[in-house]
Amino acid sequence: MAWDWDKLQQQKKRASGGGPPGAPPSMEEVFEKIKGARKRFPGGTWIIIAVIILIFLGSSCFYTVAVDEVGVVQRFGRYVRTTQPGLNFKLPRGIEKVTKVKVKYVFKEEFGFRTLQAGVRTRYASSSSYQNEALMLTGDLNVALVPWIVQYRIKNPFDYLFKVHNVRATFRDLAEASMRLVVGDSSINEVISKREELAIKGKALLQILLDEAQTGIKVVTVEMKKTNVPGPVQPSFNEVNQSVQEKERMIYQAKEAYNKVIPAAKGNAEKTIKAAEGYALDRVNRAKGDAARFLDVYNSYAQAKDVTRRRLYLEAMQKILPRLGNKYIVDAEQKNLLPLLTFGKTEGGKK
Repeated sequence: MAWDWDKLQQQKKRASGGGPPGAPPSMEEVFEKIKGARKRFPGGTWIIIAVIILIFLGSSCFYTVAVDEVGVVQRFGRYVRTTQPGLNFKLPRGIEKVTKVKVKYVFKEEFGFRTLQAGVRTRYASSSSYQNEALMLTGDLNVALVPWIVQYRIKNPFDYLFKVHNVRATFRDLAEASMRLVVGDSSINEVISKREELAIKGKALLQILLDEAQTGIKVVTVEMKKTNVPGPVQPSFNEVNQSVQEKERMIYQAKEAYNKVIPAAKGNAEKTIKAAEGYALDRVNRAKGDAARFLDVYNSYAQAKDVTRRRLYLEAMQKILPRLGNKYIVDAEQKNLLPLLTFGKTEGGKK
């Protein structure tokens, strides 16, 4: 046939170097060369295949573990060892498998919101599904929006990989359950004003639940974001807060007035009592002194009646006479008293 003849001529030209320069060899030429090599080297194909398999298996025997990782080695699916950072050796692929776990990296889970872009002006994603995570019922039967963040590390790679089927989902469920339990034991005012205390309680409770579930996770920190009430009830909640603040203000004012009046009244009462006690003590002491003095005078009078009578008379006159002013002593036989009345007066009626 004409077609077979043309093809044969082209093969002869290529064999003699008559083909176009730089043209790739055809498939027939490649197969011919392989057949020639097989004739010169019997079993060469199997050697080539064996070399390729050895290179493939050898490359899978060495692996590198980063500084913040450990390597968990499984042999036919069963855990055998944990390797440290650096270059390590294992059996070929298909026999042993390595799973690298970051044990020093701090992971983060967000509840009630999602961060789209972190930075100076952080942008968050808003979604009703995220809001449902933050909706919680407080102990005083109020609804609050409680967004929070949990940061954690992997402390036990074996438990993290093999003890729990879906670690991340389990972690989120336990974190949400612990936070709802803490919020449910607190009032709405405590949830809004005491976030740090609630975060500490939530962290401790979450760590207990994670250890019981054998997740191999250690909680680093729990941070509660700004807590508020849902938008539809915000005006009513503000009015309630204003009423509570007004009530507290009136109570403080009443306590202030009480603290001013009551201590002053108690002080005055105490002062009056002390004054009365002092007056009574003074009167008693004076009475005792007078009685003692009277007894002393009586005893002296009993021993010397004339002398004591004269002394008492003189002491009494010594006290009375200075209070009488001018004194006139008139003889019983004196007849004319007028000159005596003007005695001692100067002109003009002045002394």
